[in-house]
Amino acid sequence: MERIVATALQIVDEEGADALSMRTLAQRLGSGTATLYRHFDNRAALVAHVVDRMFGFVAFDVDEPSSTDWQEALRTGAHAMFDALARHRNAARLLVEQVPLGPNAMALRERCVAVLLDSGFPPRTAAQAYATLARYVLGFAVQANRHEGADRTEDAQAAATFRSLDPDLFPATLTVASEMPVPIEEEFSFGLELLLSGLARRREV
Repeated sequence: MERIVATALQIVDEEGADALSMRTLAQRLGSGTATLYRHFDNRAALVAHVVDRMFGFVAFDVDEPSSTDWQEALRTGAHAMFDALARHRNAARLLVEQVPLGPNAMALRERCVAVLLDSGFPPRTAAQAYATLARYVLGFAVQANRHEGADRTEDAQAAATFRSLDPDLFPATLTVASEMPVPIEEEFSFGLELLLSGLARRREV
């Protein structure tokens, strides 16, 4: 089972989520599709295992969370999720297809929600906060580009475009042109701090 799921994730990483099928996976493994159907009822079941394998790469642990460290715990967890999912951003797109309910995903959800509950957030707010945080991380992870050479070229082109804007049409954008484009990792961290600040105010009400 471990080899099958690892190979499925490799296919998605290399060729994209649409490339994953029972036939493609069987060919990569050098076996027949009948063998795979003994482990998975359908592609959706296979996808669920691939998604959960990604969550197994999230290096996040919380010991005895308290009301004073919840922001740091969630910050650490969000960055750990982002790093893990961004390394497999083709596979991260599979999260759009289903709610992750595998053991690794459930364990991560449990730790994060426990942090919120133990810190005084009511159940509904804790549930909404985790869902919002998870979707925020996923959105950035899907967009993350780890090809640094391509990033630098695209950033340079975008920066040149911003600097060449007509000041009469885009005065505000031209004012901040030297700060754009913002690297996605900085955007992620900045937005995460806004989310945590908003949650802190919610907790104080």
